[in-house]
Amino acid sequence: MDLFEYVNEKNKETESPLAARMRPQTLEEIVGQEHILNENSLLYRAIAADQLSSVLFYGPPGTGKTTIARVIAHTTKAEFMQINATAAGKKDMEEVVEKAASAKGMYGKKTILFIDEIHRFNKSQQDYLLPFVEDGTLILIGATTENPYFEVNPALLSRSVIFELKPLTGEDIRKLILRALNSPKGLGGYKAQIDEDALEFLADLSGGDARRGLNAIELGVKTTKRDEDGIIHITLAVAQECIQKRAVRYDKDGDNHYDTISAFIKSMRGSDPDAVLYYLAKMLYSGESVTFIARRIIICASEDVGMADPNALQVAVSASLAVERVGMPEARIILAEAAVYVACAPKSNAGYMGINKALKCVEETGNLPVPLHLRDASYKGAAKLGHGFDYLYPHEFPKHYVNQQYLPDELVGKVFFEPGENGYEKKIREYMDDIKDKDASAL
Repeated sequence: MDLFEYVNEKNKETESPLAARMRPQTLEEIVGQEHILNENSLLYRAIAADQLSSVLFYGPPGTGKTTIARVIAHTTKAEFMQINATAAGKKDMEEVVEKAASAKGMYGKKTILFIDEIHRFNKSQQDYLLPFVEDGTLILIGATTENPYFEVNPALLSRSVIFELKPLTGEDIRKLILRALNSPKGLGGYKAQIDEDALEFLADLSGGDARRGLNAIELGVKTTKRDEDGIIHITLAVAQECIQKRAVRYDKDGDNHYDTISAFIKSMRGSDPDAVLYYLAKMLYSGESVTFIARRIIICASEDVGMADPNALQVAVSASLAVERVGMPEARIILAEAAVYVACAPKSNAGYMGINKALKCVEETGNLPVPLHLRDASYKGAAKLGHGFDYLYPHEFPKHYVNQQYLPDELVGKVFFEPGENGYEKKIREYMDDIKDKDASAL
């Protein structure tokens, strides 16, 4: 290390963000994630024994993905290399692979490659790594805020152990803030104290994100004047100024997106209008596309309400057209009305189940012939083929119904649609029973 590198490293120790300065160096220093880092866990034992295989760390920001990777870097005897997928290109990966191959061939030494934001790599970039992970040239550690089952190639997934990190608890954030206030490498030199209510506020408002909590306390300490006794006093008012607004974790391309829209749909299906409005508000607050939300309401109206209330689909489609014409912020009212209507409507999945049964039947039976009397008889010569012969026109019979065969011969008696007892489907069932009365039969 030359003089400039030495000075640069020393500056990092004092000028880097607090979260970087307080990053743990050992497993024992890590706060939270006990479900994967307790002393009996697979990950803890693998790191401690320096026998790590390829892994993927998946979880929200500020939960410790990079921290665990850095601990591995400090404890392993393997070569440790790091790249960030947001900036790295193929040339960077080729250099890593070349160095890893040399270390393995010349010294029999393993190489661990840590890729932060691995979901940013496209398919070809991920595919490039595959053979080197497979033959042991590289041990991959990937970190991602997105669900790896959506964002990482299946081939890499099958060769990696996935560890999900959870948001830190309020107690975890408290520990980290107090540690930072008292640590020499943190804010210990400032002689700062924090009120209990301010500490609770920051722990809660951090939303499970350690970086957010540490950034807030650092801002508070560095911008607050000392009291007469020389102490920097962090009050609730100071803490509130440091975090102006609760951040809603909702990446429109990520896992929280899928979780929130899933909860929104399931709440409509489950007839809970209050939960529906909450998840709708969460999506709108985070900037979700109103047209995307409208499409999901349409799907729910047809799949989960169906014929129990056919008007639900009309309401949903009308809402979709309206939000495109009106836009935000008024679109929130239209979406709320449609979502609440669907939530409060009687439910039936008979249509959904029916089409699935029919599709499975077609898949299993193939192209069964249409009965002759139902075939097109509008062209010259159709009669010679027997097409349309003996077809009974329902409007010529009482109740505009006549009992005749419509399904192919092989499927006579097969039932796909079974109306239930909810809402309009009850009327459908009663009507169908009525018209199928033997007195209405013409056969």
